Amino acid sequence: MTTARQAEDAFIASRERDWGDLEGLLAVARRLHELPADRIARVGALYRTICADVSRARAAGYSRDTVAHLDALAARAHAVIYRAEPYRRGAVRELLLRDFPRSVRSSWRYMLAATALFVLPLLLGLFGALASTELAAAVVPEAMLEGMADAYSGGVSGGRGEDEDTAMAGFYVYNNVGIAFRCFATGIFFGLGSAFFLVYNGVVTGAVLGYVIESGAGRGIVTFICGHGAFELTAIVIAGAAGLRMGYALVRTDGRTRLGSLRAQAADVARLVLGAAIMLGIAALVEGFWSPSSVPDPIKWSVAIVLWTLVLAWLAFVGRAPVASGATAR
Repeated sequence: MTTARQAEDAFIASRERDWGDLEGLLAVARRLHELPADRIARVGALYRTICADVSRARAAGYSRDTVAHLDALAARAHAVIYRAEPYRRGAVRELLLRDFPRSVRSSWRYMLAATALFVLPLLLGLFGALASTELAAAVVPEAMLEGMADAYSGGVSGGRGEDEDTAMAGFYVYNNVGIAFRCFATGIFFGLGSAFFLVYNGVVTGAVLGYVIESGAGRGIVTFICGHGAFELTAIVIAGAAGLRMGYALVRTDGRTRLGSLRAQAADVARLVLGAAIMLGIAALVEGFWSPSSVPDPIKWSVAIVLWTLVLAWLAFVGRAPVASGATAR
């Protein structure tokens, strides 16, 4: 009995310094991510050793007080390390004013590819429909094309009722998010799904636009889409770029497993998707309330130019770190 007690005392004496260190760190580590990197690493190392100490104490049959103390200490460390990061009020601001634009710029190769996969088919559909309405009807049901041509034939300066605006804004959120989600989510098929939906949506958009222009209602449809297009079309391209980036991570793994490669890209991909979702929400509000309003067409065109300029400048320049001597801003 004396020997067992001596062994327990020796165990406590050899380990209590580390236990004290862990208790001290946990006392100031309400938010682990706010600690310096060396202290975060120290907490992780001590947590692993305390888990081993708990197992050792139980296996050796040490006193209930010792085991309970170690259990409680291990539980506190686990809670600090693995608890979800609390919601921060500035998270959305940081996303929009730093993280999202940076992720767009760091994904420039995927952005170029997504832009080409969307814009070139759009131009093909547009000029094809201008040359032959039958070509447009081969892409989009003719009844739908005729309905859109009729809808825009009288322009869009008549405005709509507030109830109708609200209902349509909800529909636009549903429709736009669905398009962007397909462009992103199908990137899991090695990027091929994203490429397909970018091309498909580009051709359909171009065909509809070309058909309506050819039918004589071009001013109406261009005036309608010019304002929200800065957010909507750009967001679709960004969602497609996120899908392409995800798909390419499955193709080029750089020695990782495919799951590990996806995890390496997860942060930037998530920022792209979140930013695109916010842009689509803004687009739905503009499309629901501003685009069909009775504001004169020239004002809508002027506002559209401003919006396109602001969106492109935001993605190109916002969130860049100050340039130090010999460094390159991101």
